[in-house]
Amino acid sequence: MADAPLEIGVAELDAWRKSGKDVAVLDVREDWEVATVSLSGTVNIPMQQIPQRVAELPRDKPLVVMCHHGGRSRQVTGWLRQNGFTQATNLAGGIHAWAEQVEPGMATY
Repeated sequence: MADAPLEIGVAELDAWRKSGKDVAVLDVREDWEVATVSLSGTVNIPMQQIPQRVAELPRDKPLVVMCHHGGRSRQVTGWLRQNGFTQATNLAGGIHAWAEQVEPGMATY
């Protein structure tokens, strides 16, 4: 299985989800952020908890990591890749880009 790209855009994730591709989405934002707005079907593990909860994450399929704008998720993606998650991919622009480009009208903050 080839390594996933380091980063994808929201349009690509949207296409993956609509096509039924088996992909996990990890939201590394804090609980209050997820309560404000979130994508359905995501796993929420705040960034600081990733090292303790890494066993909860799949290694056998693409794992798209997202946050608000893409900074925290980029850091987590790098850490996951260093720890054997070759399918970890950062979502460029985070949920903010998703709200702007994929689901206009979705709450933003």
